[in-house]
This record gives sequence, C-alpha cells and structure tokens, in this order.
Amino acid sequence: MKKIQISPSILSADFSQLGNEIKRLEEGGADMIHVDVMDGHFVPNLTIGPPVIKALKKSSRLIFDVHLMISPVHKYIETYADAGADIITIHPEATEDLKSSISKIKELKKKVGVSLNPETKITTIIDFLEDIDLVLVMSVNPGFGGQKFMPDVLTKIKELKKFQKEKKINFDIEIDGGINFENSKTAIEAGANILVSGTTIFKSNNGDIKKNIKLLKSK
Repeated sequence: MKKIQISPSILSADFSQLGNEIKRLEEGGADMIHVDVMDGHFVPNLTIGPPVIKALKKSSRLIFDVHLMISPVHKYIETYADAGADIITIHPEATEDLKSSISKIKELKKKVGVSLNPETKITTIIDFLEDIDLVLVMSVNPGFGGQKFMPDVLTKIKELKKFQKEKKINFDIEIDGGINFENSKTAIEAGANILVSGTTIFKSNNGDIKKNIKLLKSK
C-alpha cells in the first residue's frame, strides 16, 4: 500500500498570514500544499491566482498540488505551471479535449491530475488512466468549503483501486471534501492515499497542525 500523504487546503488558512501558515504546515508534517483555484464561472466562487502561487512557492519546499476549477482550462495550464504548480489537476468538463490538456501538462514536466466531481463517472476518464499521475475524487460539490462529506464516492475510489490492480498501473488516488478524523479512515480503507483537508487541519485541537496531520494519517 502507498504511503498516506496529507495535502492541506490553503483555503482554510489565515490569508493575512499565508507565508507563516505554510511554514506551520511544513513544520507540522504536511506532504504538499493543496491550492484550489476557482474562477467564479466553472464553480460559483473566486479564489487565488498565479501571482499568489508564485509568491508562496518561493518560500516553500513543499509540493504545490494545484486544483484548477476553471473553464476553459487548457489555455491557463502553462500560466499555472510557470507560477510553480508541481501537480496540475483539471476537470474533464473544463476542457474541449482532455487528451490534449493532459499532454500539455506532461510537456511542461508537471504531474497530471484529473478530478471527478461527485456526479462524474469513472468511464469519463477510464481511457486516460495510464497517462495520468493522480485522480482527485471530490467528496463534495466543488466551489465552497465546509460542506459535508458524501460517503457514496467511496465506491468510486474502490473501483479505481480495483482498476489499478487489474491493469497494473500506478496513479495516486486523492480525496477532497469534508475530510475529518472519522471519514479519513474509511477513505484510506477504500484506497485513497492522498487526503485533502482544510478546516480539520487548521481548526481542530486548537489549531495543532502536527497533531491533526498525524491523526488524519492514522487508520
């Protein structure tokens, strides 16, 4: 089994202290930083863009796990690669040609992620699984923080895990949305090896990030 990794969502950090918040995550044992990019069009919210990512990347050694919830996404891939994204995750619904967008990310020497919304079926990406590095399974509808975890998506993770074994291919399975100390265990058991969490990491146990990361990793 793959090592369990934690990718804290920067959206739950104190935005007036982002540099310090990232240092706290590094010291607390985070494996990467999850950056949600929303455009107010593909999803009904707006968040940070390339200049903020570029500034934060300069002072961090962590992997930047950038989730692009923007449409059309293809023309912005290079911009986010240049800003410092190490993993670029896109939605099939946000590009006219998923194969071309995957190839573009690979050309830029970045890891490729593809995200599945709760209603998006695995069949949408089944033909591309050998070409990607990560599948991000959304356990809430993207666009807002603080939503409740949807347990039904665990079936999707189990299907992905089964496909991995049958085809003997290797990609990370990441889950994002309402992850806490209870459902993190069921997500890991289902086959997820990267957990995205925001509120639980930054707010639980009086903001003890190290403790919270450790608890999320434990089964």
